[in-house]
Amino acid sequence: MKKEAKSKKKSRARLLHQYYSYTGFYKFVAKSVKKAIIPILLFIAAIFALDYFVLDLDKLLVTVTETYSPIGILSVFFASESLLGIIPPELFIAWAGKSEFPIFYLSLLAAASYMGGIVSYFIGVGITKIPVVHKQIETNMAKHIKNTRKWGGFLIIVGALLPIPFAMTSIAAGIIRFPFMSFLMYGLLRFVRFYAYALVIFEMV
Repeated sequence: MKKEAKSKKKSRARLLHQYYSYTGFYKFVAKSVKKAIIPILLFIAAIFALDYFVLDLDKLLVTVTETYSPIGILSVFFASESLLGIIPPELFIAWAGKSEFPIFYLSLLAAASYMGGIVSYFIGVGITKIPVVHKQIETNMAKHIKNTRKWGGFLIIVGALLPIPFAMTSIAAGIIRFPFMSFLMYGLLRFVRFYAYALVIFEMV
């Protein structure tokens, strides 16, 4: 019985592997990682360049933390993550690193990003109820929606972990009515992304 159960698990895993291979999921992930590496390297280079040639980055971040309230900064970030991820999260992670309670504010940022993804999901659901907007969005996001239909949860995992706009993945998930509870579960990996990036960014700032 145990051998049969193991063989079934193996065959299912093998079938999934074949499916993702044939549909180009692994190539998509590889391309996304390559695209993600460039912005990260540029961001790191920009930080070093600003800090060395233009201004004292430590002082700037400290000034920001002293000038603007955490609620205001978190609100701006939440709004960005609820729409199209306009502002790079790395900037806010750097801010958290210079705050009085780095891990606390980092956790709030991760929670804001997670909640922003939920808002984006329901924006996607709402879009389907407005035919004109739905048609326009489906045209603009055709490739992303197609990929979400093909790969479902795995694409949400990639969107949560990699430095690509999580809002777009969330909107696409809402448009195709991806199971909400599964979306919530996969979206929790957003916290992993923030803590992993903080390990590097906190050391830099």
